[in-house]
Amino acid sequence: VMKLNPQQAPLYGDSVITVQLTEEDKVEDDVVFYLVFTGSTVQHCTSTRKINPGSLETISPGHDCCETVKVALCASREGHPVLIVAEESFQFVQDEAYDAAQFLATCAGNQQALNFTRFLDRSRPPAADVDFLDEKVALAFRHLKLPAEWNVLGADQSLTENIPRETLMHFAVRLGLLRLTWFLLQQPGGRGALSIHNNEGATPVSLALERGYQKLHQLLTEEEAREPESWSTLSHTVHSGDYSVKHHRGLDVYLLTAEA
Repeated sequence: VMKLNPQQAPLYGDSVITVQLTEEDKVEDDVVFYLVFTGSTVQHCTSTRKINPGSLETISPGHDCCETVKVALCASREGHPVLIVAEESFQFVQDEAYDAAQFLATCAGNQQALNFTRFLDRSRPPAADVDFLDEKVALAFRHLKLPAEWNVLGADQSLTENIPRETLMHFAVRLGLLRLTWFLLQQPGGRGALSIHNNEGATPVSLALERGYQKLHQLLTEEEAREPESWSTLSHTVHSGDYSVKHHRGLDVYLLTAEA
């Protein structure tokens, strides 16, 4: 028996999972442990990092649907067959950050919904909460399967630049969401959103300046702005056919995902 903590993770992955080993699994240094998550249509394999003789750490994979999957802890040692040491179940769930990303993606061009998001601003969350929100919503957004025609400014591209309106970019900048702003900048319509004025005449760029968000303002105005440091601690994905490999730089853990 092994203990996974927590026993569930959001669909978009990238959260830390600790694996407690039992007495008999605490083994020599030359044993490499990894976890295999088997879902109904995809399978993930993650490397682990030893914290101490009795526990390992890994990163939860991003999964394709909400379900309970089987997790096998495998041990491998040079010159020996791979052993399945323990099995446990694990749940992938849709959390508030995922709901929020879905909501925002759907209402990219919806003025009523975007004006509603301004209401959030009055209850200024503390900086730590903003940082947490930023990371989770950006991860969830990255995990969404956005339609090919999706655009930061919504589906109706016939709206001329001159119509004053709220955009998703105004929303991300107003709350100081650095990672989400970076993500939106890479999407179709992201750059175009920067010069759009809302009803008060503010552009996302002027909002960043007015709020004193220096890093954010830099990100929006520098020609060669690099991805924010905070984004680089998240995992980086490479796709190849039915496979994808993720590298989580923070923990130096690798995740392989394949169609089962």
